[in-house]
Amino acid sequence: MQVLVLYYSKGGNTRKLAEAIAKGIERVDGVKALLKKTDTVTTSDFLNSEGVIAGSPVYFGVMAAQLKKVFDDFVGIRKKMENKIGAVFATSGDSSGGKETTMMSIIQVLMIYGMIIVGDPLSATGHYGVSCVGSPDEKTETNGMMLGQRVAELVKRLKVI
Repeated sequence: MQVLVLYYSKGGNTRKLAEAIAKGIERVDGVKALLKKTDTVTTSDFLNSEGVIAGSPVYFGVMAAQLKKVFDDFVGIRKKMENKIGAVFATSGDSSGGKETTMMSIIQVLMIYGMIIVGDPLSATGHYGVSCVGSPDEKTETNGMMLGQRVAELVKRLKVI
């Protein structure tokens, strides 16, 4: 079983956080991470994943257009995503740069896709998802790994039911 880590990254910071999240997924036996940029993801990647963790840099307080385009283009498979796990992450260039509103914009889409939304674990920050200013530091990477691991553990639990 797999979890898709979908991201758009212009400068590389969001990619680095996506890679940390993927490492956390890989910590869980029987679950693999599928790391995909917005320009390479396919509908099969979505359909063959039990969870999607989507991330974006902050663009005017919401997700980047490149990520939104994926969700717009894939709306035809929306009903097939119901009851899969969804989670989010974001990076910004400023401490008050709109990370939470960006994560909420992605959460809204995942909810419309019928997904079950989880935030990062309480052992991380216990909020909407993982975020950082600039390049992720060691603490943020650890929090990203914890989010990835949490989603992987949940998809395993749901698959058993």
